Amino acid sequence: MIKPCYFFWLIFWFLHACKPSPKNKPLEKQIQIPNLLVIMTDEHNFRTLGCYRDLLSTEQAFVWGDRLAVKTPNIDFLADNGTLFSKFYAVAPLCSPARSSFVSGIYPQHTGVQENDQPMRDTVVTFAKILKENGYATGYAGKWHLDGMGKPQWGPERQFGFADNRYMFNRGHWKKVVDTPNGPLIDAVNAKGDFTYALNGADETSYMTDFLTDKTLEFIKENKEAPFCYMVSYPDPHGPDEVRAPYDTLYNHMAFTPTKTSLKEGDDIPSWASKQQPEVDQSQYFGMVKCIDDNVGRLIDYLKENELLQNTIIVFTADHGDLRGEHHRRNKGVPMEGSAKVPFIVYSQNLVQKGKTIKNAFNSVDFAPSILNLMGFSSDEDMQGIDFSSLLTASDSKNIDDFTVMRSSSNKKKWIAAVTSRYKLVLSEQDPPWLLDLEMNPEETINYIETPEKKEVVKNLAAMLSDYGHTFEDPYLKHPKIAEDLYILFNQ
Repeated sequence: MIKPCYFFWLIFWFLHACKPSPKNKPLEKQIQIPNLLVIMTDEHNFRTLGCYRDLLSTEQAFVWGDRLAVKTPNIDFLADNGTLFSKFYAVAPLCSPARSSFVSGIYPQHTGVQENDQPMRDTVVTFAKILKENGYATGYAGKWHLDGMGKPQWGPERQFGFADNRYMFNRGHWKKVVDTPNGPLIDAVNAKGDFTYALNGADETSYMTDFLTDKTLEFIKENKEAPFCYMVSYPDPHGPDEVRAPYDTLYNHMAFTPTKTSLKEGDDIPSWASKQQPEVDQSQYFGMVKCIDDNVGRLIDYLKENELLQNTIIVFTADHGDLRGEHHRRNKGVPMEGSAKVPFIVYSQNLVQKGKTIKNAFNSVDFAPSILNLMGFSSDEDMQGIDFSSLLTASDSKNIDDFTVMRSSSNKKKWIAAVTSRYKLVLSEQDPPWLLDLEMNPEETINYIETPEKKEVVKNLAAMLSDYGHTFEDPYLKHPKIAEDLYILFNQ
């Protein structure tokens, strides 16, 4: 029998322990209503990040020269203390299609955005719209590229759930911007009075990357007492390759060399990988990446100082990659790693496994349903992506297929690829089928389609690609040559 005095103290201890002190209130909020900060870069080669180089061989990590690299401690912090996806791909390696799928969880053939500069359909539901309907303060700053031809077009009328979009601009890669009583303004013009991408003396307040970070911090400060969802989309490190001081000279001492794959012979190269303009000098590109990393550090520091970091999910990613001279090409648009694979990191102190690497292949379409389910909300019934949130929260991987799809972003040169963490089966309207084996040939220069030992691999990839085409009504798989190749591979 408990004595009365002990019983009294037991009741007192229980009430005291359960009473939420001011210090414990944020913890309750952390577990139930997490904030969301999405950081997206543009045309970002994953090899410029330390956390991704750590996963590669020395030869693959330093393709532009021996030990030549950018140090990215802040982005690496998110990876070291969160979950990194080693095989996350742009569903279509071009700005507008990839972005439309990322925010909506729908394949490009259904968002209305299969090429650049096409407006996303009014009916599309984004992850931000769902969070807004559930009481979140929502906003967006930076490049949008989903409202047609407008350039720069600040604050598009169609918000798609991003309620505060004053600092969203539709498209362009502007370097200098200022805020005015009438809204933001590009602060670089040519003799005709047209806006240009010139630096024009941009500094730590007017350079676009810094400016967008400032606006992100202002939004968080104004909404830190309520759950918030904010997406900042830096237009760097996309070209033009220019960055403000002191980042413009940080890497000038580096002696960059041509990549190994840029020296390959051209006799057996498919049209979708044909040689174009090479890239050697990476100094300004490295500078842009370093500026981004420093600004990510500013965001992390503010969240820490205001006791918000423990309750905020941070997602770091890019819309697509940039070959930067690999395969004697610049930019994107092809299924090679440098073009199509993007950094994708999810950080959360309470919800995500720390220091975990997920090797399953995923693409842009999978983000929206996954982040919503991770945050405890139901995804929209029209979302087509795979929910990988269980991989973020579990110590062991669940039964999720290692399979995704990539497709070209031009109806003029159709290709579509079945992708796993190791293989890519690429079907094209102009070329024989290609099978890339990233384990045996990480340079992606050899076609294994005729290798007898790969017959079952090819057949399985063809079957999964066929299932995808029927489920998501992809018109590319109805092209006569692609359809014929798929049938032959499946029935070989």
